Amino acid sequence: MSKGMLLFFFFFVALAGSVCPEEVKPKNIFILAGQSNMAGRGGLNTPKWDGKIPFESNPNPNILQLTLNKSWVQAHEPLHVGIDYNKTVGIGPGLPFANAILAKDPSFGVIGLVPCAKGATKIKQWALGTDLYKRLVERTKASLQSGGKIQALIWYQGESDTNKKADAESYKSRLEKLFQDFRRDLNSPDLPIILVAIASAEGPALMETVREAQLSINLNNVKCNDAKGSHFNTDKLHLDTASQVLLGQKLADTFLSTFSH
Repeated sequence: MSKGMLLFFFFFVALAGSVCPEEVKPKNIFILAGQSNMAGRGGLNTPKWDGKIPFESNPNPNILQLTLNKSWVQAHEPLHVGIDYNKTVGIGPGLPFANAILAKDPSFGVIGLVPCAKGATKIKQWALGTDLYKRLVERTKASLQSGGKIQALIWYQGESDTNKKADAESYKSRLEKLFQDFRRDLNSPDLPIILVAIASAEGPALMETVREAQLSINLNNVKCNDAKGSHFNTDKLHLDTASQVLLGQKLADTFLSTFSH
């Protein structure tokens, strides 16, 4: 082979290696919303995340996440970096949830996770017209541009509504209104919703008030998973990594047994 031919060969190989395959698009989309335990604090017993990723949270080429700039990339921990801004994030339930679905149903198709959670937020901060609500709807609609289907909204929030009696007592009506508004804005009145009943609280005396509201939500296609029995970081407020993994697996079981056809 001549020197010119050799150079052409190496140029062609380098060019071929830089060509990206056809972009993978998610078929089944899940919205992850709420506050810090949805965003993920697993592995945060110090101000820094410990960087430990459990097997159940490993990346999978069939699990994507919607980035801050609304593009799809392969999902990786921590999912909520940049979304739960000004916070240190760690392991959450999202990747264990998606991995559990694909382990139990390998034919399910590519999953797209849409991180939307924001730590230390009350339910009223998610109401129609708020910045968080607008971002939730905007990111959800952006996720649909690739042609997938929203399979469910997964909601884990409420710890911040245990500080004041008025917030705790109005929680149920505010949560039901949020779900109804979200469904209406997506033109999906029967959108499946899986919510998590809190197992920790900023104001422990009012935790049961919020839990009762969550466990008694009276809307169609809404299921509640109870986080009671979880283990926590040293702050006694945020689920540790093992409990985040277990919660994700429970959420997957609920989705597959209730909403998957």
